[in-house]
Amino acid sequence: MSEDRILRVLKAGDLDAIVAIDEKASRQSRREYYERKIALITDPTRSINSSIVAEIDGRVAGFIMGDVYFGEFGIPETTATIDSLGVDPALQHKGLASELLDQFMMNMKAAGVTKVYTLVNWDDFALERFFARHKFVPSKRINLEFALP
Repeated sequence: MSEDRILRVLKAGDLDAIVAIDEKASRQSRREYYERKIALITDPTRSINSSIVAEIDGRVAGFIMGDVYFGEFGIPETTATIDSLGVDPALQHKGLASELLDQFMMNMKAAGVTKVYTLVNWDDFALERFFARHKFVPSKRINLEFALP
């Protein structure tokens, strides 16, 4: 395999590949979630499409999805979130997630974003270490939750 890598903007036609990658990694199907997410991402009337896929030898091998916020949540500066990051398990530990994150951050900087947020489950040590290696630190914002009875 020549491993010709291309990073590009996510398209609606990437749905099946993204669902397959996520299903391999999470061992569950979240097709409906990704259908809704990709429909919003690719809707040109909504916002800018900040999500990226990585292709290796012409097939989708990884993705990063996020959103840009212009003053939402009472935050005056332009911010972004990363809510989904996935790499085909057969291709992990080859720097692909780091390439996706680096490109996402470069795009966010060009869009005028000043901070990028993400959430990590408290016991997902591998993902926390990944983001820590990329200079993410605990936020001063508190993530609150309420469990409905």
